[in-house]
Amino acid sequence: MDQIKQVRKIKITENGPYTVSGSVPLSEEKIVNDADGFPLKWEKIKEHHCKEEYSLCRCGHSKNKPFCDKNHKEINFNGEETASNVPFEKQAETIVGPELILKDSPPLCVHARFCDRAGGIWDLVQKSDEKKSKKIAIEEAFNCPSGRLVVKDKKTGQAIEPEFEQSISATEDAEGIAGPLWVKDGIPIESAQGQTYEVRNRITLCRCGHSKNKPFCDGSHYLIS
Repeated sequence: MDQIKQVRKIKITENGPYTVSGSVPLSEEKIVNDADGFPLKWEKIKEHHCKEEYSLCRCGHSKNKPFCDKNHKEINFNGEETASNVPFEKQAETIVGPELILKDSPPLCVHARFCDRAGGIWDLVQKSDEKKSKKIAIEEAFNCPSGRLVVKDKKTGQAIEPEFEQSISATEDAEGIAGPLWVKDGIPIESAQGQTYEVRNRITLCRCGHSKNKPFCDGSHYLIS
């Protein structure tokens, strides 16, 4: 498995798709709401059987989503990468609670809304000396696909992260609106210019073509839905 991890990569092509190599598992996942209408969990709804290398749509116009069908050429897609490569720790705000520390980088928000349940993760972290509040805060951070929200143990300073298999999920919300590509467990992402973005456990890539923070999702899919 370690050898496979070493060869897995997502390469961004200039004004074109994401080229995925290394036999990365691909699935589709949907947000499931709780009884009050707040996002609660992810549900896998489909698995794709892919070749060792495949291409995923980045422009939003493929008729074979999540795969690329070369429609980016027909629409003259501008996929210029505008995201900075500032490490997460340097761009994130810090909120300190009794037992948890929350690191929060708003520019990475994809509006999945897991953080809104039970009063919101920011309030829950401030109450993290309460067992239930701490548990829900960790759950909400775990379900944040972009890694905007990361909780840390206050005593050790260590991040509390979900364990994933290296994989990619094409996401959608509870209403069926297509969201970003959710990249898990540190798959390297290489820019069209050959630079590697910060490797993280959770990140989300734009697949509607409208993000102002390419290649990362900024929630713009909700503006065009």
